[in-house]
Amino acid sequence: MSTDVRPVEAEREAAPPAPAPGVWTTFKEAPSAVKTVLAGVLVNRLGGFLHVFLVLFLTAEGHSKGRTVIALGVYGAGAVAGSLVGGTLADRLGIRGATVLSMSSTAVLTAALLYLPGFLPLLVAIALVSLGAQLFRPASATLLAEQTDGDRQIMIFAMYRFGLNVGATAAPLLGYALYHAGGRTYTLLFWGEAALALAFALVARATLPARTRPAPGAVRPEAPARTGGYGAVLRDRRYLLYLVAAFFHSAVYMQYLSTLPLYMEEARLALFWYTFAVALNGVIVIAFELLVTKVSQRWPLKITIGLGFALVGAGVACYGLPIGPAAIVIGTLIWSLGEILGGPAVFAYPANAGPEALRSRYIGSFQFVFGLGSALGPMAGTWLFLQFGSLVWPLVGAASLLATLFGLIAVRTRPA
Repeated sequence: MSTDVRPVEAEREAAPPAPAPGVWTTFKEAPSAVKTVLAGVLVNRLGGFLHVFLVLFLTAEGHSKGRTVIALGVYGAGAVAGSLVGGTLADRLGIRGATVLSMSSTAVLTAALLYLPGFLPLLVAIALVSLGAQLFRPASATLLAEQTDGDRQIMIFAMYRFGLNVGATAAPLLGYALYHAGGRTYTLLFWGEAALALAFALVARATLPARTRPAPGAVRPEAPARTGGYGAVLRDRRYLLYLVAAFFHSAVYMQYLSTLPLYMEEARLALFWYTFAVALNGVIVIAFELLVTKVSQRWPLKITIGLGFALVGAGVACYGLPIGPAAIVIGTLIWSLGEILGGPAVFAYPANAGPEALRSRYIGSFQFVFGLGSALGPMAGTWLFLQFGSLVWPLVGAASLLATLFGLIAVRTRPA
């Protein structure tokens, strides 16, 4: 006698989807290596107050303003290059090896800055310490993607960003406390950062796996596995379009740190409104990103990333509205919503955009391009402002529109 299974199948099809995993559930059920990396991201960012005090340190050492500008440029270049190098090291040394190298080199070089004679050795050390600190990023993102199933990757990357944001917010305060505790000198400050980096290097050496295996439910890429390093990434034209979109997006995002204060000074708006806008963004991202991700992680990636790109552009464009301080507040609210809505998905997508064998290269190339946009965006925005005045805001909004269109075309549909 045959058994008809169609009613059972129909019942399964009619069953409601499982609820989206929450923050605590996702963290509690994550592998120990993932928890170590999430803690390491916070430590890495929390110890990243070097760039905040770099200018003050160089000035205190008697270096000219011109040299401090060169040092800042070298620091930024090292950070951008570190993403590409980190993607390669994650493949060759494994997750644990790349992380230990990143943190231990950061520890040694940060402490060495206090004792190097002459500007040229100091400049080399600044470039290397900046590069070394970034080696950790592709390796950490690769581990998060490989050790987390597909349903929870967006939330895991939201936690990753949460650690980055909390660390970035607390780092200047911690650095200031160490500066004063050290008698207004930089000895305790730099040794404190070195100790943080070294402590995580030891924890990573003891807890992280040398190599990882994908979680049972992890998303598999659509393309067949192949080798070729970054050359293979460059041959993926669809992903290159995503990288272009990410470049424009990061360049637009950075305008609140560069072009906005110049614009507000010319418009004679009180400094209070700029500091309020920066603080407002920080509060929104830290307080609400994980909560919003609880809902948005179930949305199609195209929609989430596209909305994130579009809202950031629309918010920044609002700064050009002739309504005084209200434009600053409204614009900041809009692009902050775009950041918390699209940020986790934007950072999570590269881990599954290509072949599994090239995951760290895809992540490294994304972080390189995102960092490049963050470095060049302020310069481009400042130039546009000097040339066109308040018209810079619709021009910047147009760049975000372009990023949105490219992102919608480039993002692949997540496999079932």
